[in-house]
Amino acid sequence: MPQTLQQTIAAGEFKAKCLHLLDEVHQTRKEIIITKRGRPVAKLLPIESEMPSVFGRMKGTGRILGDIVAPTGEKWEADE
Repeated sequence: MPQTLQQTIAAGEFKAKCLHLLDEVHQTRKEIIITKRGRPVAKLLPIESEMPSVFGRMKGTGRILGDIVAPTGEKWEADE
């Protein structure tokens, strides 16, 4: 799992912004470390309700360069 930068917040600030932070974690899917006197004491992270599908996960990440249907001109062993 890749490392991501974690947001940290003091416990007093967390107490004042709790509902907003819950919504933020749900939307961004990023965890928040809650500190007390500068020391980490808790971690707020999103719940994975179901396994994300592997199908379509890479959609939009590839590019087609050139004609993918035209013959390449290369000889294959099967052609002989």
